[in-house]
Amino acid sequence: MASEERIDKWLWAMRVFKTRTIATDACKKGRVSIGGTTVKPSLTIKPGDVIDVKKPPITYTFRVLKVTGNRLGAKLVPEYLENITAPSQYELLEMTKISGFVDRQKGLGRPTKRDQREMSRFKEDSYADSFFLDWEDDDDDDEED
Repeated sequence: MASEERIDKWLWAMRVFKTRTIATDACKKGRVSIGGTTVKPSLTIKPGDVIDVKKPPITYTFRVLKVTGNRLGAKLVPEYLENITAPSQYELLEMTKISGFVDRQKGLGRPTKRDQREMSRFKEDSYADSFFLDWEDDDDDDEED
């Protein structure tokens, strides 16, 4: 067991990220920090370091207990890291799951298949039809009087 390891390799080994490439990209994009400072993928970590990982919508916080470069089984991970993420972050995640709606700003990509179905249901419902008035029928009623 090494006393120091690259942060990208450690995040992959601790199953924070699915692949090492994703862990490296997260470091390069500034989503991984130690003490409020973004880190490069090659930074070496040691036991006792506190790592912040931004995975929208929340920021996870981990304390390094042991260092290893080998990917571990999920049951062994708690021996190597301590999850010290604030409970308010998990509440934020829960609220996002409950709402079931991801706030997508206008112009940020195509609607998903689900969004398209919801839009078509809205357009086809009788709700939308109630806004249209049949002006021709009103004219016919006036002529009959």
